[in-house]
Amino acid sequence: MLQIIGSNPFMTDRELTRQLKVSIQTIRLDRMELGIPELRERMKQMAEHSYDQVRSLPADEVIGDIVDLQLDRSGISIFEISEDHVFSRNGIARGHYVFAQANSLAVAVIDDEIALTASADIRFLRMIHLGEKCIAKAQVRSLAGRGGKAEVDVFTYVGEEMVFQGHFIVYRSAVEENSEGGNRSADRH
Repeated sequence: MLQIIGSNPFMTDRELTRQLKVSIQTIRLDRMELGIPELRERMKQMAEHSYDQVRSLPADEVIGDIVDLQLDRSGISIFEISEDHVFSRNGIARGHYVFAQANSLAVAVIDDEIALTASADIRFLRMIHLGEKCIAKAQVRSLAGRGGKAEVDVFTYVGEEMVFQGHFIVYRSAVEENSEGGNRSADRH
């Protein structure tokens, strides 16, 4: 269990029961004995310790909860599909919510005051259902110079299964090199 949660700290108790083929009570007791906090607490701990602050948009405009963010490098967000996000007749998530999570993470990972999506090449790999937890992982592939564009890949998973992939081109505002060699915004609006 330690190894599984170590490699995927976003595993729910229910997902662990399916993978380890034991009861939910066994998972909870073993997790308590091993000192592993429940999922909500693990997410909170990750959010408190491990990420930069979003610069390109207000945090309340990000779709999903960012649990790891390293500006101009990578980011992770979690979005649980609730009744507000699905078609009422079949419990299948509306695609624009899954896209919005990926798109807002692609913009949030950019270390700039202004970052806007220029284009996106996306693929939905399977339907996502009510109650499923989408974990989006963004990776910055390239950064352009002053007033240029960045390329960001976002892959969204439910458990171990990839359900969405996107390649985003993101416009950046003016960028210059700072004295430490990293990119920093030159314009402040």
